[in-house]
Amino acid sequence: MKFSCEKSTLLDAINTSSRAVSGKSAIALLEGLLIQAGDRLALTGYDLSLGIRTTVDADIIEPGEVVLNARILGDIIRKLPDDAVYVETDEKLLTTIKCGRAVFNLIASPADDFPQMPEVSQENFISLPEQTLKSMISQTIFAVSDNESKPIHTGCLFETEGGRLNVVAVDGYRLSVRRENLENPAPDGLKFVVPGSALREIERILSDDDAPVSVYPDPKHILFSVGDTVLITRLIDGEFLNYRAAIPNDADYQVKADVKNLITCIERVSLIVSEKLKNPVRLDFDGDTLKMSCITAIGKSYDECTIDGMVENLEIGFNNRYLLDALRACSDETVVLSLKGALNPVIVTPVEGDKFTYLVLPVRLKAGD
Repeated sequence: MKFSCEKSTLLDAINTSSRAVSGKSAIALLEGLLIQAGDRLALTGYDLSLGIRTTVDADIIEPGEVVLNARILGDIIRKLPDDAVYVETDEKLLTTIKCGRAVFNLIASPADDFPQMPEVSQENFISLPEQTLKSMISQTIFAVSDNESKPIHTGCLFETEGGRLNVVAVDGYRLSVRRENLENPAPDGLKFVVPGSALREIERILSDDDAPVSVYPDPKHILFSVGDTVLITRLIDGEFLNYRAAIPNDADYQVKADVKNLITCIERVSLIVSEKLKNPVRLDFDGDTLKMSCITAIGKSYDECTIDGMVENLEIGFNNRYLLDALRACSDETVVLSLKGALNPVIVTPVEGDKFTYLVLPVRLKAGD
């Protein structure tokens, strides 16, 4: 194998594909990148659960394929001068990397031993702009559970219905739903749960432009095709929460609030909350004024903001981080807060439409909170 490639191009490909490389594994090859020089240069990382392959333009002099340790290769390329990088591997798998006056010699592993990524059926697919999928992930993934005792909720549910795509996450304390109309038709009734860890990697790969990304789910795996990069991961088996039944629709009060004002006030009263001092933030709805306060071992805090609507004498406590996560995920400047009682969740929705729905469960307040 023999090729040359611009340092920045090669480094980007290494950084992207290395996201799927196992940090420490009993199988040494899983700590490596499969490098294939053919029509283009392809780099693949695969930890048997998540696989990422990205292809770039390079000057291929002799085709071939080898496996090189991802961490060492990345460290070498990162430190090289900004110039063309020359890579050559001989029959004994001795790989020479040259750039400027710098020369490195590494022993590669044979590509034949590298595990193959699964084949994913492309019978069903969903197509949508990169920035749309990126926002749908970022605006729901904060509510993914990290409790491995219920694996199904460590991922996001994707479902298609009526020309729309819904993405849902739940962790037992909050629920997030993001909905989007699909410009390109997709089969109705598709339902699958993608691991949160894989979605975080997809979110990093996605850009903020309108280029299309294709999503191919099959019964066991899913493939995301983003430009020159392909990500494949296992789907999570199990019965996802019936989230529609979990969202109450019998609110006693509905008020409008400015998202920035809410976030700013909650952040201020949360300044005395920490990992060691986890007391809830107390929200006291008094007419058209929302009074916020918090008491911890180091002191007290208070702030208030105006809301559009009237709520009479409702006091409700929340984990400040859960409430802030939901509000920060809102894409609108003004939202509707639906409330019922001190022990009922708050529902956050847009003023118009149903692009997002966030539910946050309250914390039972004690006299000293």
